[in-house]
Amino acid sequence: MHYALISDIHANLPALEVVLNSIAARPEIDATYHLGDLVGYGPWPNETISLLKGFRISGIQGHHDDNIARSGSPAPPASNELLSHVEWTAREPTPEDKAFLARLPFRMDLRPAGGHVSGPSVILVHGTPLRVDSYWFEDQPDSFFEEMAAAAGARAGDVVCCGHTHLPWHREVNGVHVVNTGSVGRPKDGNWRAGYVVLDMGGQAPVVEFPRVEYHIDRVIDEIRRNGLPEELAQHLRTGGIPTDGKIAAHDR
Repeated sequence: MHYALISDIHANLPALEVVLNSIAARPEIDATYHLGDLVGYGPWPNETISLLKGFRISGIQGHHDDNIARSGSPAPPASNELLSHVEWTAREPTPEDKAFLARLPFRMDLRPAGGHVSGPSVILVHGTPLRVDSYWFEDQPDSFFEEMAAAAGARAGDVVCCGHTHLPWHREVNGVHVVNTGSVGRPKDGNWRAGYVVLDMGGQAPVVEFPRVEYHIDRVIDEIRRNGLPEELAQHLRTGGIPTDGKIAAHDR
């Protein structure tokens, strides 16, 4: 079983379009799932949701999706400069799209070998198995990985997949594999190209691939500016989330 996993699209429609085209060009992929944060930051929230619906892609809720669905506001801005983005994003989604975001589950469990067959599970969460808005980084200690695996009910051979940090990685601790999908629409690893994961569960151990695809980034930047959204959003896309001083801000970590 091969899964394509996409996360943190953040209303970046051109990035999502090329990722879906890339997935469609790979006949070995059996199913595609999203790990949340469909909206926020980008200028196409409704169009992003509509495209995912059209492709019948199931998935889970991110913290931006949760805040939009519950209160009409996205997550608090990382800086004062992003306040206009918060206000704009709160206005844009239709009532139908807010209801769609509200229905997204916190977690999904996949059984690659079939529900009646003993075998590994693939567990999808946005942040961690405990909170949608908490961060799981590759460099955290083994004890943190063990705590999160226990919270997820993961056993050796299982794969826990998350997003939220916008940083792609794969690490194994005590036989439990943890995969961060990176980000389709707002990477933070210095690579501006849209990213996703291909997870091959057909062998003795999971095989993880992190494809990156170019998209029409100028189209997104033009739309950000046309809507009067903060220039900071455009520059983030250009640099892949790495400021000119080469450091990721604390609020982005």
